[in-house]
Amino acid sequence: MTVNDMKVYPLLFEPNLHTIVWGGERLTRWKGLPEQDHIGESWEVSAVESSPSVVANGAWAGKTLPEVVAMCPEEILGKAVARRNNGRMPLLVKFIDARNDLSIQVHPDDEMAMREHGKLGKSEMWYVLDAEPGACIYAGFNRKLSADEYKRMVENGTITDALARHEAHAGDVFYIPAGRVHAICSGILLAEIQQSSDITYRIFDYNRPGLDGNPRELHTELASKALNYKVERKYRTDYAVRNDRANLIMESRFFSARVTELGREFHRNLLKYDSFIITMCLKGDCVIKVRQTGDEVVLKEGYSCLIPAAVADYDIRPQGESSEVLDAFIDNQRGGITNRIHRWFHRNKY
Repeated sequence: MTVNDMKVYPLLFEPNLHTIVWGGERLTRWKGLPEQDHIGESWEVSAVESSPSVVANGAWAGKTLPEVVAMCPEEILGKAVARRNNGRMPLLVKFIDARNDLSIQVHPDDEMAMREHGKLGKSEMWYVLDAEPGACIYAGFNRKLSADEYKRMVENGTITDALARHEAHAGDVFYIPAGRVHAICSGILLAEIQQSSDITYRIFDYNRPGLDGNPRELHTELASKALNYKVERKYRTDYAVRNDRANLIMESRFFSARVTELGREFHRNLLKYDSFIITMCLKGDCVIKVRQTGDEVVLKEGYSCLIPAAVADYDIRPQGESSEVLDAFIDNQRGGITNRIHRWFHRNKY
């Protein structure tokens, strides 16, 4: 079946907001939505079963992202991506508003997540959009801990003393591979790109109640099995930026990410990657126009768009003086992309 038969086009989505005890009201204000409190996350492009995105434009309006992908997986995901992931979207992207500290947490890798939950693991990256003075991020340990020391510090509430603390600034990038202890702290707005998974193990939550007044669940035993205690020399990711250029800020076996500051129309031909492109508009509304079909969408600041792999040759232009976008995709040209875990998932028919 051809691309035109399937009417593949850039997809916009309905708001998908999540109420969480640590969330604020910035996301609804930013998106121009009726103000709500305690909105911690906006799931921008999601195929997670518990909270899928709903298409807001075009012929597929009203359908969920998993429904649309199931109709034409290769055209939307890309042939290589669809084959490796059995026709399922492998990424989830969010905006996160931390008015208060998130819990100290960790995520399992693919093998543990499949064994324990029948799902993908969760490696992720953060791109900081705004940070109040003194706001920080916890990522990794600041010293070598034994399992017994870790357990004692969790029990007596001093675990943050062993975490690497990083003052956060707009433009900072942190990669959080599965197994790395982490937390976003108060006063930070960021974009998150992650594997398509909703598995989080809470280690410590400051003994606070949830919105229902009850203590929030901790996942002590699972977290201890998922943790990687290795201390890294550096946790923040360095990168270079040039205006009117797609700047690589993250490359991993799960996803790649580029940030672009646009002062003029910009052409992107990403067909060579054989992957969908998720574009998150960080500043200034922009227009995306597909060269092959002429389809055009307006992507507003604070919203995101899924560009199918089959039409990933497009122009993007700011509607005002400038715009900034963050792109997430799978780089199928990277060496060794068909790694052991991908093959393991294929054998187990994820």
